[in-house]
Amino acid sequence: MYEGDFRGDFRGDFRVGDVLSIACPFTPTTVERGVMWNHVSLRWPWWRVDTGSDFIRWNGVVALGVDADGQTRPEPEVELFRTDPRPEHLQAGDACRVGVPPTVVHVTAVDHHAPPLETGWLPRPELSVAVLPRGRSYRAFPDDSHLNGEGYTLHPGDGIPFTFELLLRPYGFLQPGDEVADTAGRAWLFEGPWNWTAFDAMSPGAGPEWPLALLTRSGTPCSVTDAEAVAEATTTGSHQETVQRWMSLTEASPTP
Repeated sequence: MYEGDFRGDFRGDFRVGDVLSIACPFTPTTVERGVMWNHVSLRWPWWRVDTGSDFIRWNGVVALGVDADGQTRPEPEVELFRTDPRPEHLQAGDACRVGVPPTVVHVTAVDHHAPPLETGWLPRPELSVAVLPRGRSYRAFPDDSHLNGEGYTLHPGDGIPFTFELLLRPYGFLQPGDEVADTAGRAWLFEGPWNWTAFDAMSPGAGPEWPLALLTRSGTPCSVTDAEAVAEATTTGSHQETVQRWMSLTEASPTP
């Protein structure tokens, strides 16, 4: 279970497509090395050295990349953490704070690890969540990693005190693997908000036409309660409106 704070109705069941506001309180630490080769190195305040690791030896330091504007950002990922003071004002031995200001992100991947990942630090991560901040879109094969990519990987539950607020979960009333029928009479397999497969040979077009009727869940006929919930959720709105609302929050493209 994640140790941080979940606001609203969010309890850490991350899903691809989720739009979140995330933050981490700024925490005191010390600078191990000032800006060098576009990185600033900090004594990381949240993790412990994993003395039981057979393969990875971590020294307690994390290097954050610094871009031309003095903001922290490692390559090829987009960095979420910031320092106070800014990196260009820091030298070895200085006291500073590190944290994440409130940032809107969207989830691009979720992976569970059993056994937990061996990273060199404790706690060992049991969950990886890749996110991209507002204005950046997922690309399966990024041609410019500063602008696109799979996302910045977080490990909820690894001791960093993130807070997460769920702003939008597109198609939150469906579960991956659900089969539905739309008002146009087409049957669809739902595998994610931007991953729909039509059972007929026609082009998917603009997606399913609302309202939707839930046919099966987990491979079996759905319950009356689940069917009513999906029908009620799709009495108004449309797939296109859902996409537009998501894009307005993320300023990103929903598909590669």
